[in-house]
Amino acid sequence: MTTFQFDAQPTAALFEKDGAVFALGDGAVRFEDGAFSIAHDGAILCACVHPSGEGIVTGGDDGRVIWHRKGEAGLLATAKGAWIDAIDASAESGLIAFSAGKTLSVIDSRDAGFRRDFVHERTVSGVAFEPKGRRIAASTYGGAALWFARIADQKPTMLKWAGSHTSVAFSPDGAFIITAMQDNQLHGWRIKDQKNLRMGGYPGKVKSVSFLSKGQLMATSGAQGAVLWPFVGANGPMGKEATEIGYDEGSLVALVASTPKSGLLVAGLNDGRVWLADPAGQGLNFLKADKGATVVALSMSPDASRVAWADEDGNAGVFSI
Repeated sequence: MTTFQFDAQPTAALFEKDGAVFALGDGAVRFEDGAFSIAHDGAILCACVHPSGEGIVTGGDDGRVIWHRKGEAGLLATAKGAWIDAIDASAESGLIAFSAGKTLSVIDSRDAGFRRDFVHERTVSGVAFEPKGRRIAASTYGGAALWFARIADQKPTMLKWAGSHTSVAFSPDGAFIITAMQDNQLHGWRIKDQKNLRMGGYPGKVKSVSFLSKGQLMATSGAQGAVLWPFVGANGPMGKEATEIGYDEGSLVALVASTPKSGLLVAGLNDGRVWLADPAGQGLNFLKADKGATVVALSMSPDASRVAWADEDGNAGVFSI
C-alpha cells in the first residue's frame, strides 16, 4: 500500500486515467505520482473525473469549476456568489453538471460556448447523469427533478416524495433513480411509471451508494455492515429484502465503493478501517486493519484492480487488490 499524509481533510479520492488523485479541503489536488494543482481560492467541496478520463473536475466554495490535469489547471465555469455543492460528469456525452444554490448547470467539455441553467424552487443537493449522459437528475427538498441535459426550455419531470433528499444516483440500466434522505433512509422511483421504492431501517445517514455485480446489487453505507439491495428484473428491489455483509456492532460503514461490472465491494468505516469483500463469497479482507479517523473518501478504479481511501485527519492510501 502507498500512503500519503495531507495537511487538509480530503474531499474526494478518485481514479483518473493515470492513477489515483485526491481533492482536498484546502483547495489543492494531489496526484498519486506527486504532481499537484492549487487553483481554488478556498475549499474544494465536490469532485468527479473529467469526461475524457484525464484529470478531475472540482467545484469549490469560491464558486468556480476547475479542470485539473498534471501540470495545468483551467477554469471551466463560475457561479457568482455561490458555492459549487455537487458535480457529476458523463464520459458518454462529454457533459459536466454542477449545482450552486437552487441552480443546476450543464456545460459541454467539447464546446466551451455551451451552457444550460435549470432553476429549482429549493436548493439542489446532488446531481447525477443517466448512463447515456442525455438526462440528468437533481435531488432537492421534496424529491428529484429529471431534466434533458441539452434542452434549454423545458419543464422537468418531478419525482415527488416528502422530505429532504441529500444525494441522487441512477441505476446502471437507467431504469431507477435512488436518493438518500436526511432521515436515515433511501427513496427511489422506477422511471417508466414513477412507482415509489421505500428503503429504510438504517441506524445512520446513508452517505454513499454504489452498484456492482453487473448492476444487480446496490451497496449502501449507513449501517453496521454494508447493506445490499437486489436490482434484478423489471421490479428492481420492490418487494424484496436487503442483506448485510461485514456486520460489526462497534462501527458503522461510512462509505462504499465498487464498479458496476465487478463483483467486488470495498467499504470504509467510521473507525478508519477499510475492507474488501465479494458478496458472492465469504469473509472480509481488511485492506486497512488499523483503526483511526473516519474514512471520508473512497473509490475503486474502473478495472476494479485498485482502491483509494482517505480519512478526515488527512491520512490516505492506495491499494492494489
